[in-house]
Amino acid sequence: MPQSLVKNYIHIIFSTKYRNDFIDENIENELFAYIGTLCKGFESTAIQIGGTDNHIHMLCLLSRKIALMKLVQKVKAHSSKWIKTKGEKYKSLSWQDGYGAFSVSPNNIFVVKNYIKNQREHHKNYDFKKELISYHQKYKIQYDEKYLWD
Repeated sequence: MPQSLVKNYIHIIFSTKYRNDFIDENIENELFAYIGTLCKGFESTAIQIGGTDNHIHMLCLLSRKIALMKLVQKVKAHSSKWIKTKGEKYKSLSWQDGYGAFSVSPNNIFVVKNYIKNQREHHKNYDFKKELISYHQKYKIQYDEKYLWD
């Protein structure tokens, strides 16, 4: 085949270090827009970005030119540096080292997009720990719970 044809929709989740609450409603829209711009710069179109006080969800179309690990690393590094310029409250924000990433069928893009869009509402009744464990179970990913929360 003379060309590379790729279409990988990825749902990425990462949290603040120790799940500290830094992402308040005063900064979230600007942060999500900034992350979207970062994704675009790495040719990985952000379809939806959302989250709550202590974690981010991203649905993106991963570029064929960048490894998933590199995209997450770059987004976390640049967004952490950026948010620290936004005021005293945000100066100590750090992202947790790890992340979750899950492939999404093109048939489920709308469902995942809406799920991400409604994170604040969703987490009024469902905590992040339960959410993350449910993803591990759904995708049959083995994990050691002690490493999920360090």
